[in-house]
Amino acid sequence: MNRRSFLTATAASAALPLPTTATPHRIGASDIARLQHKFAAVVAGDHQHGGMRGIETRALELAAEAVDLQDRGSAGQRVRSQLYAVAAAFTSSAMWAAIDGRRFDAAQRHHDRASRLARMSGDQAIQFRIWSHAGTLYRHLGRPSDALAANDVARNLSIARRDPFFGSLGHARHAAIHGTTGDRTAVRRSLGHAQEALDRAAEDMPRPVWIEAFYGPSELDSLALAAHLALGNWSAAEAHAHRSLAALRPHMHRSRAITTARLARAQLGQGDLEPAVSTAMSIPREAIRHPRISGMLSVFGTRLRECAPRSPHTRTWPQYEREAPA
Repeated sequence: MNRRSFLTATAASAALPLPTTATPHRIGASDIARLQHKFAAVVAGDHQHGGMRGIETRALELAAEAVDLQDRGSAGQRVRSQLYAVAAAFTSSAMWAAIDGRRFDAAQRHHDRASRLARMSGDQAIQFRIWSHAGTLYRHLGRPSDALAANDVARNLSIARRDPFFGSLGHARHAAIHGTTGDRTAVRRSLGHAQEALDRAAEDMPRPVWIEAFYGPSELDSLALAAHLALGNWSAAEAHAHRSLAALRPHMHRSRAITTARLARAQLGQGDLEPAVSTAMSIPREAIRHPRISGMLSVFGTRLRECAPRSPHTRTWPQYEREAPA
C-alpha cells in the first residue's frame, strides 16, 4: 500500500483456456494498482470534503469490489494479501468518514470489519491506520481509557518502531487523548516524543499514500492544538493553531476549516472577542456543512454568549448562524 506499487504494476498473466472450462482471471499487480489508484482518490476526496456519507458509501463499495475480486479469479498468496490490505484500507476510509461525520455506531461497525481484513492481510501499515482511527473514535466518544488502549495497539506495532514517521503520529494522537484526561505532563511528554520522532523520520522512505497525504508538522501542531484546547491552555493552543495553518498543504480544505474553528475557540478562551468572531466567520460557507465544523461552531456560539452576552460581537453571531447553509 505505498506509492512504489503504483509505479511497478505489470500486466496480469492468463492461463490457456481448457476446452470445456472458462478461463479464470489471474489477479495480478495491475489489479492491485487499479484499486490503489481508486484508494488515492478516496483519500483526496476526504481531504476536500471529509465526513460525507458519499465518501463512506464509495469506500465501502470499493472494499466490496476488492473482496469480490478474490472470488472471481486466481492469485498467489502475496497478491491475495494485497487484496485484503486494500479492502481493509477502503473500509478504514469508510470508518474515518463515519467518525468525521459523527456517525459513531457506523464507525464502530467499519472498525470491526476493517480490523478483520487487516489481520488477514498481514499489512502493518493498514493495521496502524485502523487502530489509530479507533483511538480517535473513542476520544470523540469521551472514552479516554479505550482511546489510549486502541492507540497503544497502533503504537506497539513494529512499523511504529521501524519508521519514526508512524511513531510520531502515534505519539501525537496520544497527546490529544491525554488532553481529554487533563494530564498536562503526559501531553507535554507525548508531544516531545512526537516531535523528536518526526525529526528523525527519513523523508525519502516510501510510505502509504494515506499517511503521506496528511501527516507532517502541520498535523502534529493540529493534534497539539486539540490537546491544549482540552486542557484550557488557550495561548499555547493559539500558537499551535497558527503554526498548523501556516504549514497546512493547499489540498487540505477540511483540515483548514477545523483548525480555524479551533483557533477561534482558543482566541475566545483568552477573551479576545473580536478576533475570535472574525476568525470563526472566516470559515468558508461550504465548509460549515461538515458535521464536525458545524458542531464546533455551535459550541463556539454557546461559549460566546456565556462569556459576553451583551457584547456587540455576540449580537452579530446569531445572524451568521441563520445565514449558514443547511
